[in-house]
Amino acid sequence: MQQYPVRWNVIAALIALGGATTFAAAATTAEEPAPLPIADVVVVSATRVGHTVFDMPASIDVIDASRIQQSQPRVNASEALAAVPGLVAQNRQNYAQDLQISSRGFGARSTFGVRGVRLIADGIPASMPDGQGQAATFNLDMAERIEVLRGPFSAIYGNHSGGVIQLFTRDGEGAPTIETSVSAGSYGSRKADVNAQGKQGTVGYVLDASRFETDGYRAHSAATREQAFAKLTLAPLQDAKLTIVANGLRQKDTQDPLGVSWATYQRDPRAGETDASDTQTPKRTLADRYDTRKSIDHQQIGANWEQQFGDDRLRVMVYGGNRQVIQYQSFSRAFQAPATHSGGVIDFDRDFYGADVNWTHVSQLGGGTLSTTFGVEYGRSSDDRKGYENYIGTQFGVKGALRRDEQDVVSNLDPYVQTEWQAGDWMLSAGVRRSTVKVSVDDRFASNGIDSGNLEFSHTTPVLGVLYRVSPMVNVYASAARGFETPTLNELFYSSAGGFNFGLKPAQSTHLETGIKTKLDQRTSLNAAVFQARTSDEVVVDSSGGGRTSYRNASKTLRRGLEVSLDSAWQSGLSTRVALTALRATYDQAFGAVPEGSRLPGVPKANAYAELAWKDSADRFGAALEGIATSKIFADDANADQAAPGYGIVNARVSANQQWNGWRFKQFARLNNLLDKNYVGSVIVGDTNKRYYEAAPQRNWLLGVSAAYQF
Repeated sequence: MQQYPVRWNVIAALIALGGATTFAAAATTAEEPAPLPIADVVVVSATRVGHTVFDMPASIDVIDASRIQQSQPRVNASEALAAVPGLVAQNRQNYAQDLQISSRGFGARSTFGVRGVRLIADGIPASMPDGQGQAATFNLDMAERIEVLRGPFSAIYGNHSGGVIQLFTRDGEGAPTIETSVSAGSYGSRKADVNAQGKQGTVGYVLDASRFETDGYRAHSAATREQAFAKLTLAPLQDAKLTIVANGLRQKDTQDPLGVSWATYQRDPRAGETDASDTQTPKRTLADRYDTRKSIDHQQIGANWEQQFGDDRLRVMVYGGNRQVIQYQSFSRAFQAPATHSGGVIDFDRDFYGADVNWTHVSQLGGGTLSTTFGVEYGRSSDDRKGYENYIGTQFGVKGALRRDEQDVVSNLDPYVQTEWQAGDWMLSAGVRRSTVKVSVDDRFASNGIDSGNLEFSHTTPVLGVLYRVSPMVNVYASAARGFETPTLNELFYSSAGGFNFGLKPAQSTHLETGIKTKLDQRTSLNAAVFQARTSDEVVVDSSGGGRTSYRNASKTLRRGLEVSLDSAWQSGLSTRVALTALRATYDQAFGAVPEGSRLPGVPKANAYAELAWKDSADRFGAALEGIATSKIFADDANADQAAPGYGIVNARVSANQQWNGWRFKQFARLNNLLDKNYVGSVIVGDTNKRYYEAAPQRNWLLGVSAAYQF
């Protein structure tokens, strides 16, 4: 099968097309109205005090509602996150394992869910105290914006904050509105959504429910996902706001296609890996023989209270929820001795809750404004976890004998303080957080090699940043921080010698960054940053096979990189966006069979996004071309096995909307991977069986329509 190297000419063509638009814009007549200036969005992620992105001493991007919702199915956050430099967000075509998200290389090795990157929705953590999170819980249908914070200032969020992704949903406003939308596309994908929102007096409300189904691009990858969301905003007292948010996610028997070997991918990118031990003719795939699948039932509710006292503010956040998961893996007695393995069926029931209380005080100091936030955050999750054999006799993919029975508790307690002083052209920002993470395992089935025990990890993460306004159009900044990353609960379960891995240590990192933010004019903004992160005791895969992965600490790693983003709004409704990332992430010291200088697996050396978009002056029609490119990605620490080749793809979209009386109608069409490339969309890091590769779809389409009525 033909392989495709990274097609940088695709990106170059789009950038050139954006440049040609610049000359066209300059040649327009004086009578043509000037475009509106690029909006400066106020964000809170880095300093907890509202500032525009331009005035932040940190790398932060804002994805607005139009980019999240228009001409998108709104199923995966990766749809919108592709346009953010420094971030790699991959749809694995596997809804049993969620997205693969990394920020400047942090989180790239995660085999399922998101780790190394902090997830937050409406101020409520979507990551557990051990650092593991699920982006699938984000409600994209009601999203107002997503803030993506990278670099040193992420460390103020504590454990597993190599980056921070915050979702903010809309508040109910105006007269009651009801909307329904449907979309359908390739591989049996279809989604239906209905929502209502409005405001009556001081009470705003948002309600949403959706159902997504797909037959899947890869063999054995069908999925059904149901989501529900509710949000109430109230003003019970003067200068006070209470927000209550509830959401639910349900997936029933979501198929897991597993990874495949390079030989299988070359033969057929959509195929599953054949089970060589199968006695049937023809032999079944591992996914089919073991019926690998996962069911999720997740509910969560949280409340935010904000009270203003003049310039000061009190904020209290509480949340709680439950998550139930049962997963069937391709793992049988053929892989492990029955006395030590914990079965191929994972079954856990998790209760979790937490709170964050903080106070912001504003005063005058030295001719400037000093804003200081004092706070404390607490979180706790408790798993009633069981494991079963995934066979009964000669039948696989069923719940068999009990092999695991334990209670796992993880908690964190993090006091923090963050202060900012602003005077004239200078802004100084500093913070410190003390994180304590406790892990407790009560093994009620000791013969599976888990055993009971306790662990405690503590670390102090200081952050310091300075910004100087060179001119009203140019800001320069520098920042530094210390961060840390504990092993997740799943990474602690096994060691290569067997039993719970009590010897696994947290990774500690030092982050440096300097950058420039400039407005070339009212229509064009340019952000650029260079950064470095040195990490000791990086947690890496030790061995992975048969549904069981163990981890170890590597010695040292080094990440150095450059991020650039350029946004322009031209005449005649044209706009462009370019986001470029260059990142060299390597092991800075040899360990085991891994030589010094080896690239970190799962981390591309370079990736790029470019977009040329157009909409008419009345905002009735729109169209765009998108280009995405990435360099090759290694799947193993030693870089000895076949890397996933680099690729470049082009997507196109068109949209239209109409209004009639109280009605608003929208339609869109997308054609992804226009050039019909075969490429590996993501890799499973460190799989001992070398089944690393997860194919991305070839040319595919999506159509969507919606209708909304405002009473």
